[in-house]
Amino acid sequence: MLKEVPITNTHQEQATLLSSMHMLNKQISAKFEKCTGIGQSRLGILHYLYQVEEMSQTTLQKEVNIDHAAITRHLKQLEASGMVARRKSAEDNRVTLVCLTEEGRSKILHYQNEKDHFIQQMLSGFSKDELNLLADMVERMNQNISRF
Repeated sequence: MLKEVPITNTHQEQATLLSSMHMLNKQISAKFEKCTGIGQSRLGILHYLYQVEEMSQTTLQKEVNIDHAAITRHLKQLEASGMVARRKSAEDNRVTLVCLTEEGRSKILHYQNEKDHFIQQMLSGFSKDELNLLADMVERMNQNISRF
């Protein structure tokens, strides 16, 4: 049986903080895609493929930490836009290999520049000490969440 915990001002403030972080995450995702022209997940996929010649879709899925259905959906859309190419492995027809196309290789540099510009604008006005403190707090939250 769960113990009933009374809601205090501290609990309410923490709940408000969590809600604010959630809204910030949604805003960052939407603005990032609007400013860069690509979503963070797809940019992560392209960035990872930029570093290799070719890899299996399953390995890519694990490396970018996206579920099977999502990686398939992203790759189909990236393939339709001419950014990636997929083919079946000659050794094992069950394996799908993925690589960047020449268009994908040229666009990734543009996307990376747009991402850098977005980050600079988002973090404008923060001192180096504030950024270090924020990075430390986010890392601590990640560690706390990983213990669940």
